[in-house]
Amino acid sequence: MATQRFLTGITTSGTPHLGNYVGAIRPAIEASRRPDTENYYFLADYHALIKCHDPAVVARSRLEIAATWLALGLDPERCVFYRQSDIPEVMELTWMLTCMTAKGLMNRAHAYKAVVQENEDAGSADPDKGITMGLFSYPVLMAADILIFKATHVPVGRDQIQHLEMTRDIAQRFNHHYGELLVLPEVVVPEEGSTLSGLDGRKMSKSYNNTIPLFETEKKLRKSVMRIVTNSLEPGEPKDTTDNSLFAIWRAFSSPEETAEAAQWFADGIGWGDMKQKLFEKLNGVLAEPRDRYNELMANPDTVEAILQAGAARARAESGPYVEKLRHAVGLVRS
Repeated sequence: MATQRFLTGITTSGTPHLGNYVGAIRPAIEASRRPDTENYYFLADYHALIKCHDPAVVARSRLEIAATWLALGLDPERCVFYRQSDIPEVMELTWMLTCMTAKGLMNRAHAYKAVVQENEDAGSADPDKGITMGLFSYPVLMAADILIFKATHVPVGRDQIQHLEMTRDIAQRFNHHYGELLVLPEVVVPEEGSTLSGLDGRKMSKSYNNTIPLFETEKKLRKSVMRIVTNSLEPGEPKDTTDNSLFAIWRAFSSPEETAEAAQWFADGIGWGDMKQKLFEKLNGVLAEPRDRYNELMANPDTVEAILQAGAARARAESGPYVEKLRHAVGLVRS
C-alpha cells in the first residue's frame, strides 16, 4: 500500500487561537508522528493577501503561526514545514490550472456566492462589488497548493469540502488533456467536536472576534475565560453541557475522565464563576510550557526563519522537478 501523504495549510492573517489548535494544529502534529504517513504543513501567506491588506499583520502572523506550530511540538525533521510564498512553483502551477478551470466552476464557490448574495441583499447594482480576483479564484490557488506535492489526503473543515471537490475537478480536467500527471486527493473531515465554541457560543473564529488567543499572558488568558458568555442559572441549579462554551473548551483540553467529572459538576449546579476559574487553571496548565517556548521563538525570529528556509529547500526539491515535468506536458519546453 502506498504511503499516505497529508497536507495542511493555515492562513497567516491573524493570531492563532484555541480553535485553531483544537481543529487543525493538534491533530496535524499528532498525525506527523505516525510512521505510516508523510506530512506537509505550510503557512498560506499568499491566501492571506485575499482579505488582509496590512503588510505588518501578514508579516507578524507568519512569524506567530510558525512559532505556534513549533512551540506546540511540531518536529520539522518529521515533516515538510514551509511558507507558501517560498515555493514559486506554486504560482506557476496555479496559472496552468487557471487555464484549465471553467469560470462556471468558480461561479459556484460558496465564498464567492456569499459575497454576491450580500451585495444583492444590500441593493447594490453591481453583484460583484468589492470582489477581487483573489477572492473569486482562490480555489485554484488552493488546488495548486495540494496538487504540487501530490497530497493524497487533505484534512479540512466542512466549509472547505467544496474546495477539495473543485481541486479534484480541476485535476481531472488537466489529466484528461495532458495525461495522468496530477494526484486526486481525498478529503478528510475532522470528527464531530473538533470545532470549538468561542466567547459568545458561536464557532471560535477571527471573523466573529470571539477567540481566545493561544499564547496570551496568564493574566489576559484568565480575563478572556471570564468573558465567556453563560446563562442566568444560579449556583446550585443543574446546568446543561449541551452547546455550552465552557464545557466544550474543557472537553477539548481534558481526558475522558476529567470530562465526565466536569459533566457531574454541571449536574450538581456548579457556579459559572467557579467553572470559569477551573477552566482557566486547566488551560493555563496545558499552555504554560508551550507558551514559554513560543515566547522564546518570537524573541528569536532567525531561528524560525532558518527552520522555514530548510523546509522550503526540501519542498522545492520536489516541486521544481515536478513542475518542470508539467511544463513539458503543456508544451512549455525549454530549447
